[in-house]
Parts: sequence; structure tokens; C-alpha cells
Amino acid sequence: MAKGPFRTIVDVDGFNFYYGAVRGTPWKWLDPVALFQKVLGPQNALVKVKYFTARVQPSPGDPNVNVRQDTYLRALQAHCPLVELYYGHFLRHQISMEHANPPPPSVQVWKNEEKGSDVNLALHVLNDAWLNVYSCAVIVSNDSDLAESLRLVKAQNGKIIGLVTPGAPPRDAAAACEPQGLG
Repeated sequence: MAKGPFRTIVDVDGFNFYYGAVRGTPWKWLDPVALFQKVLGPQNALVKVKYFTARVQPSPGDPNVNVRQDTYLRALQAHCPLVELYYGHFLRHQISMEHANPPPPSVQVWKNEEKGSDVNLALHVLNDAWLNVYSCAVIVSNDSDLAESLRLVKAQNGKIIGLVTPGAPPRDAAAACEPQGLG
């Protein structure tokens, strides 16, 4: 394996990162560029941090959630020139779900689903590999749906892939990454 510094892009699944590593901690105003530069060290030249998220909507339980998210995203844009933001969206719809204990009767519930962020991340990691934008990609997600795109990037483009899982590591995505780490 070639020695660094490796041209490195970090692709962040914003919701996985927030709910897996930030929520419930005092580090709400996290500078992702400073964090990843420190973690990656001098053998990685950080080219870009791509942050994939969706704009949240206020709810009765948290009427200001969108204000807090917008404030953080504006701060990233203003103070972190290496950060690029990419947006998916939320779908909110009613579904019927069975009670877990005791089963059956079912109830109607509102379900919020984030759509597009994981697909956008997978497409960007593939496209950036084809365009030779990086030699090393670090993916921050615990979404196992990314496994095939990471496998293709490594197999077809010879790129170094690192995976940071803010929650429990998914075996499929982890198997597509470098066994020896980030370079």
C-alpha cells in the first residue's frame, strides 16, 4: 500500500452520526473538519467533508428541532469551508402497527422516514472514486445499505475505504473496508 498523505474525503451520514455519537453528549457544536483532521492524522490530507442529512420538521414533542438543526447547518457553512451539505428529505405517513405486547390489535401511528441521504452518500462515494477526487474515503455511517457501493469503490477503483460506525458496526459495510484501518 502506498504511503500518504492520502487525499481523503469524509462522507458523513448526518443522522447516523448525530444519533449514534452526538445526541446526549455536550458536543452539539462539533466542528467535523477539526474532528476528522485530528482523528485521521497527518497521513491523510483532508480534501472535503460531505455531510448528508435531511431537514427535520418540528413536532409536538420537539417544536424547535428544526431551528436547532438550521442553526448548526448554517454554522457549518459559515465556518467550515471544507464542508459541503447534501439534502435528502423526510416522508411522514400513517401506518398500521401491531402492539408488541400483547399482540394484535393494531394502531395507526405516524412514521417519519428519512429518504435519499444514504442513496446520495453512496452515489457521491462512487462518483468521487470514478473522478479520482480521493485516494481514501472515510464513511461515517452504520447503514448496511452502503456495503455494495463501498465494495465497488474498493474493487473497481482500488481506493482505500475506512468506516466509522457511530453505532453498532454493520458487518456487510465493514467487510467492504480496509481490514488494516485508514492507511
